[in-house]
Parts: sequence; structure tokens; C-alpha cells
Amino acid sequence: MTLTRRMFTLGAIALPGCTTISALNEAASPRDTYALQPVDIASQGARSSRSLLVVEPTAPAAIATDRILIRNDPLSVTYLPDARWADTLPQMLETLLVQSLASSGRIGFVGPQGSGPVPDTVLLTRIDAFGVDRQADDRFQVQIACELTLLRDRDQRVLGTQRFAQSGILTNDRADTIVRGFQTLLDALLLQAGDWVLARAV
Repeated sequence: MTLTRRMFTLGAIALPGCTTISALNEAASPRDTYALQPVDIASQGARSSRSLLVVEPTAPAAIATDRILIRNDPLSVTYLPDARWADTLPQMLETLLVQSLASSGRIGFVGPQGSGPVPDTVLLTRIDAFGVDRQADDRFQVQIACELTLLRDRDQRVLGTQRFAQSGILTNDRADTIVRGFQTLLDALLLQAGDWVLARAV
């Protein structure tokens, strides 16, 4: 009886250590790293010397990370085990917005927070969705949704708010398939968002 109790106590003490070692091993495991690309926005239209500040987007904790979100059901949050983004999602989307808007050549300066001159306008972005959901038929739906708000800096007047969303169906949950799916959706979303911003910021 004494031996049984002693073994149980040792086992209870050992379990947290095993969990810690497992977590450390997982954190140390190498993951393939993926970076999404900006789009080129046509330079047709009025040109301006104004400056635009792109603030780092906000996002729920589950997607404000460098992990690629995939849900097997609406109540669970999991991530692709062997893949990650090159940066946290908000930082990555901030960079993509800056590069895409700057590519038009229609604004004198486009940059992230903390850079460049005092801005004429400020772009705020809220990411509502950026992940993959498993469907009942074992296909996978990739979706992106965000809301953009443009402010005039000198008086914080809202110049406009618009929601943008894209979704598509994938045949498997391989990392390269998912990343290509995100890129396809993002190409369309960045073009739409870019046209919307430029129409108000130039």
C-alpha cells in the first residue's frame, strides 16, 4: 500500500514535467515559413502629394499570431502544425497594405506608424477573419474579412468605413494549398481595398 501511494505521488510529480518538455519540443520544432505578397495597383487617376499612415491592424487573439489558423469545428481553434507566417498576421497585413497602396504612385507618401511626415490621412484596419474552416463534406473554406476606416488626421473626421471579404474552397489542408488560397483571395481584396482608399485619400 505504501509503495502504491509512493508511485502515484512520483507519477503526479512527473506529469507536469513531461508536459513542459513536450511544449518545449513543440516550440523548438522547425516550421515552414510563408510570406504573402502585395499587389500592384494601377496608377491611373489623380495624383497627390498627401501622406497616408497605415496603422497596424487589430485582430482577435486567435489570429493575431504567426500561426495559420484552421478550425475543424466552429468551437475549436487549432493551427497548422508545421507551417507559420513570416510575421504576425497584423504586421504582415500592415506591410501588404503599405506596399500595395504605394505601388499606385498616386499618394506622395504611404508608410507604417512611426515613419514619414505628419499624415494627412490615417488608415485603420480590423481583421475579423483570416483562417480555414473544415466543411461537412471534408473540403476546406479559406476566408478573409476585414473592415477599413479612413480618418482625416487633423480633426479625426471619419472619411469612410468599408468591410471587405473574400472566401474560397480548397480540396485539402496542405500548407502550400492553403497559402495559395490565401494569396488568391488577398489579391482580390487588396485591389478592392486599394481602390476604395485611394478614392478617399488622394
